[in-house]
Amino acid sequence: MINKTGKVEHVQALDKWNGLFGLPDFSAFDDSDFALAFETALKAAEAEIEAIISLPDTPTIENFLIPYELSGKALDRICAIFFMRTGAHSNELIQHLERNFSPRLSQFSSWLLTDERLFAKIDALYQQLKAFEADDETRYMIEETWKSFVRNGAKLDMKDKKRLSELNERLAVLSTIFGQNILKDTASWVLYLEKEEELIGLPDDLRHVMYEAARKRGRENAYAVTLTRAIVDPFLIFSDRRDLRKAVMQAWSSRGAKGGKTDNWAIISEIMLLRNEKAKLLGFDSYAALKLDNTMAKTLDHVMHLLLPVWEKAKIKVEVEREDLRRIASRVGGSDTLMAWDWCYYAEKLKLERYAFNQATLKPYLQLDQMIKAAFWVANQLFGLIFEEQKNISLWHPEVRLWLVKNSDGSIRGVFIGDYFARASKQAGAWMGVLQSQHKLMGGAYPIVYNITNFASPGKEQPALLSLDDAHTLFHEFGHGLHGLLSDVRWPSISGTSVTRDFVELPSQLYEHWLMLPEVIEKFARHYKTGEAIPVEILEKIQEAKTFNSGFETVQYTSSALIDMAFHSNGVIDDPAQFEMDELARLSMPDAVPMMHRPTYFTHIFAGDSYSASYYSYMWSEVLDVDAFSAFKESGDIFNPDLADKLNRYIYSAGGGADPAVLYKAFRGRLPSPEAILRERGLD
Repeated sequence: MINKTGKVEHVQALDKWNGLFGLPDFSAFDDSDFALAFETALKAAEAEIEAIISLPDTPTIENFLIPYELSGKALDRICAIFFMRTGAHSNELIQHLERNFSPRLSQFSSWLLTDERLFAKIDALYQQLKAFEADDETRYMIEETWKSFVRNGAKLDMKDKKRLSELNERLAVLSTIFGQNILKDTASWVLYLEKEEELIGLPDDLRHVMYEAARKRGRENAYAVTLTRAIVDPFLIFSDRRDLRKAVMQAWSSRGAKGGKTDNWAIISEIMLLRNEKAKLLGFDSYAALKLDNTMAKTLDHVMHLLLPVWEKAKIKVEVEREDLRRIASRVGGSDTLMAWDWCYYAEKLKLERYAFNQATLKPYLQLDQMIKAAFWVANQLFGLIFEEQKNISLWHPEVRLWLVKNSDGSIRGVFIGDYFARASKQAGAWMGVLQSQHKLMGGAYPIVYNITNFASPGKEQPALLSLDDAHTLFHEFGHGLHGLLSDVRWPSISGTSVTRDFVELPSQLYEHWLMLPEVIEKFARHYKTGEAIPVEILEKIQEAKTFNSGFETVQYTSSALIDMAFHSNGVIDDPAQFEMDELARLSMPDAVPMMHRPTYFTHIFAGDSYSASYYSYMWSEVLDVDAFSAFKESGDIFNPDLADKLNRYIYSAGGGADPAVLYKAFRGRLPSPEAILRERGLD
């Protein structure tokens, strides 16, 4: 028998969010409560859907669509908390539960999307669209919902529906295991350094971070290199010890490929086999064709028309950059043969020689708290938002921070949560998520949005200092956050970032453009000790160096995008390791340039389905963001209020309520030309 004042109350705390500002009270439940809460909420969601399906009335927006959109609230809330935890603060119990929950949720989703009775009601609405007196957003949402059902098997026969459900369930399990393997490989590797000669070249702030990392692992008087990008990247840039750079690079690039229980090659092979079968079952030639069907790009040809010209230009520039680095290496007595663990090291020396600044020069000016304020200030200038930090609120980790977000008139816009520092319980990378999406149905809901990053923690006594790349990451993820916070739609299913994959990166990448503008950087990029602004000559050099090393960076990204498309457009792949090697050889991948993501730790495309056959979308969105920011530059006012209003209305607030091409043209008046990114990257 369950203690009525114990377990039941804990479970209810996961569903009944009675905390401040409508938040869940994270102190009122623990990890062991998720299992019962999940089972209870899943059964309730199934019963709600059955009740909606069973209504004999002709389906209308009022008697069917609204109840359907609002169904499963308890399940949504529990999953929002739980899957935030799987990425941001996991442990063995959470991972065990994830392996159980993922296939159950896949079963539930397959049932929903293939139930004949439910689809009949959706189809009836879709067929009667012309007769409805509905707004454009509602019409578009109904059309896209109908297409989603069809794309997910609603028109298959019972035998094929059963097989599709089996495929989705197994894929959910495999994706979960893939991500957990990366987390284990990342958390389990550490390199302790104890001698001064092992630290040669490392700046003081990196030494401090590594010292704190060792101390947290119980090692005093030592420095720890862990597989968090916030440590790996600067170590590869600054360490004079080539042998140690090699060890770190090899550990980083072998995640998920070490053999044993955490090896991901076999998992990738099975994922590709099942995805290919799924695509064929749904009537598509390849999984890429299936995924691209609901994007701006639409076809593989359109994607390759974007990627390949950039790829060829980038390879040419890489060869020029390689010769420059060889000259630097020769001058300082380094190896003539550049390897993956050498490029960033010599590139930083070349940048210092050519432009008189490097990462170490900039970091003291890029304090985390000041960069957060800068991101908020830009949002205030563009959209009138006000951010008020709230203290003493129980969240999922003591380091997590929360701000109440208000409109310019003082009304509540939403809640923003920031979880900024790397830790062993957190997946690598950076992302945005929502605990609650904005909508206007039945009293509506305001958004509760969070950003996750993996910046190096300096401990309690030192300020957190960012690299310029870190600062861009912060602005990027906050751009996603604004997409959720500014959402102003009626329907929950099209709220915020619920847009096509190759449009979702526009708000985030566009927001990065405001970071290095004089109006922003002079106000917030102040030396953490002296308060002095970055010297004007350094700002000028940063602009001059805008396309420095762009061949290397473009090859890193584009190779990963091309490998993604190759995997998902080539059918069954028996040996994915050999396929990767063969495909890189076919592309003439420059040696000494490591891919941004090798397949075994390519979480974008294998630890879930969001970016599979869609990693190109960052570049597709870049075409849009370069053009969109040009509108502000052309106006002569980077905070032009008329443009900001249109940007809000058609990009940040519109959610998935209209075709993205229509939305972009409403903002800009036309669609952009792909050639713009060649100029932006210095590849023309």
